[in-house]
Amino acid sequence: MKQDLDALMQQHAIDYLWVSGPAQHNSNMVYFTGGCHVTNADLFYIPGQTPVLLHGMMERDEAAKTGYRLISYSNYPTQNFSGLAGNDPLEISALRYKQILEDVGITKGTVMLYGMREFGPFFALISRLQELLPEVTFVGDPLDKIMVEARATKSPEEIERIRRMGVITTSVVQKTRDLLTSHKVVDETLIKPDGQPLTIGDVKAKINLWIAEAGAENPEGTIFAIGRDGAVPHSSGTPSDPIKLGQAIVYDIFPCEAGGGYFHDFTRTWCLGYAPEEVQKAYDQVKEVYDTVVSELEVGVNPARYQARTCELFEAMGHETIRQNPKIERGYIHGLGHGVGLDVHEKPWTGMEKDPTNILRVGSVMTIEPGLYYPDKGFGIRLEDTWYVKPDHTFAKIVDFPMDLVLPMKGG
Repeated sequence: MKQDLDALMQQHAIDYLWVSGPAQHNSNMVYFTGGCHVTNADLFYIPGQTPVLLHGMMERDEAAKTGYRLISYSNYPTQNFSGLAGNDPLEISALRYKQILEDVGITKGTVMLYGMREFGPFFALISRLQELLPEVTFVGDPLDKIMVEARATKSPEEIERIRRMGVITTSVVQKTRDLLTSHKVVDETLIKPDGQPLTIGDVKAKINLWIAEAGAENPEGTIFAIGRDGAVPHSSGTPSDPIKLGQAIVYDIFPCEAGGGYFHDFTRTWCLGYAPEEVQKAYDQVKEVYDTVVSELEVGVNPARYQARTCELFEAMGHETIRQNPKIERGYIHGLGHGVGLDVHEKPWTGMEKDPTNILRVGSVMTIEPGLYYPDKGFGIRLEDTWYVKPDHTFAKIVDFPMDLVLPMKGG
């Protein structure tokens, strides 16, 4: 949580945070600003002080929504530096930022960099700033020691924002379910009113529309894959594929708040009308593993324990797992879950067993998503819900939704 930032910075000998780029679809900037409509900004976090936000003059009202100390870029016109820089664009930018840093009080110490900027120009800028400010050290955070660690636990407000996205997500899933089950069927293929087959592309277009109508966004896309495509976990589906009865559909949907805010992550597997015996058996096994793991969740442990437990359970059922063979392409072939927040994949992780900070705590938000995949048999199964740790150390789903495999058809 934000309240942990100062302690984390002190622990890792970091004096300042510099977050750069837009205030939308830029997770660390959104974390500080809430996602106001600022297309370019620089935020400086100094422990014990109100953050400083530099912004464009035309976006001053949006920037003011943050409640931070504001400085307009217009206070630093480029012509003030062009004479000193010989009209060299890099030198102008470097001298300008040198003045900005000095004005906000950063003249020595260690600055950790975050945000979204074009890599080449920003690298050149930081390299030149290092020369101009020799008592300042600019560093990255390759081990995710500060921001990712702070974001790994969510406040009640953050969890409520994820819950609102969960409500939107499941409302779209229900509309998808209603759309599919209401269609006419001819020769086991869903048929549209114009007589053409209903396709994966048709359904995904509706999903995108419903997400937008709910005021959310879908920046990562949606997985809606039938048959063999569903057996490749991150295959998004082939748009031209027709929707047919009895074929497993993997529906993984992960929209976020408008502006690149908090995500929710959710998966169901459906068969329309009926399920082949082999698919039903695999589904029942995935559901059994899901229920077992959920029943064993505990606070204070590394969630990698539950990845190992999932492998153990599937192996006992006769399925090969990623623990036995990291290169497998059938059976249980991925991690059990991941954290969810301003990124759809973030800490805590089920694959970081040697990280002592990777533990489940009050405010942790994490997916549970076991699955089985058999591309040679033409089906995949995955079930996923997003869970969180409550203040009383119990676990709860962000939102609930039925886990039926077979959806009865209502159409003519």
